[in-house]
Amino acid sequence: MHTALTEPTLRFPMTEPPPFGVPQQVAPGVLWLRLPLPFRLDHINIHLIEDGNGWAVLDTGIGDARTQEIWDAVLAGPLRGRRLTRMIVTHFHPDHVGLAGWLARRHELELWMPQSEYLFSLALQYAPADLGSESWRPFYRRHGLDELATERVLERGHVYLRITTGVPSTYRRIQHGDCLDIGGRTFQVLTGGGHALEQAMLFCREEKLFFAADQVIAKISPNVSVTAMEPEANALGIYLHSLAQLRRAVPMDVLVLSGHGLPFAGLHVRIDELIAHHAARCAQIAEASREMPLSAADIVPILFPRLLDEHQTGFAFGEVLAHVNHMQAQGELVAEKDAEGGFRFRAAG
Repeated sequence: MHTALTEPTLRFPMTEPPPFGVPQQVAPGVLWLRLPLPFRLDHINIHLIEDGNGWAVLDTGIGDARTQEIWDAVLAGPLRGRRLTRMIVTHFHPDHVGLAGWLARRHELELWMPQSEYLFSLALQYAPADLGSESWRPFYRRHGLDELATERVLERGHVYLRITTGVPSTYRRIQHGDCLDIGGRTFQVLTGGGHALEQAMLFCREEKLFFAADQVIAKISPNVSVTAMEPEANALGIYLHSLAQLRRAVPMDVLVLSGHGLPFAGLHVRIDELIAHHAARCAQIAEASREMPLSAADIVPILFPRLLDEHQTGFAFGEVLAHVNHMQAQGELVAEKDAEGGFRFRAAG
């Protein structure tokens, strides 16, 4: 007699998130604080790790007035009498680092952060023009985005990059392989690219806790994009390599605490799902480009058929190019350049 095998699935110890601004214990000595975001992805998960007589905070929330008010209420209410001891920020995206400057000034916190993520945060703080129209306009146009859509994305889609309070002028660097003592527990620093440059994750082997930031999320795939700053980057290849490394380094039975969504168990299952998701996206592009070459702008509605706002269009465009660049590196797509310098892509073979 043979027993039917069932596919392993994700398990969710909590089926509902806490309300915004209400810390909830998610593991011994770990609080989950959910903060709102003014986007379609409407929240970010902040984690507080018990650290002696206070709490080490992992990520900060976006740098707007509403988030500052929630932090003030939390520290004056549920966390009253327990200070913040340090601030660990996983990566440069404004929903993760946006309040770093404000928290540092208000609570005299030291910032711990990977070097490339800190330096890019400084670029956003001190040289926002370098991330503006002069580099992005030709990037979008040569990949097929029309003039009107390009201007709308530049005007509205990039505003989120500036919703920050800056970062402190000094910081403490963390890097892959470091071991952090937080409240007597050892957390290994793991880093991975693709979604960001050198995104930090924390792994406590003894307690089977894995703070995955945005690298592995239960229900959505993190945005993996190519930008005007590095237009030939193989961001998807970097991301897939990171997932493979995580699968080897972190066991299946950890509790995964991500930057968005619910805590879950089943890390390797989710990694396999993410790898399969991106393979399916590449297959869609290959199939669509067999009969005629397509620009990145042509591919966006194929991968993202729902109506996108300017913010989502910018992310979708970068994600398409991440797949296109990866497929070129794999020999699956060929680029064709027209007389005006525009690029189109066709399936190889």
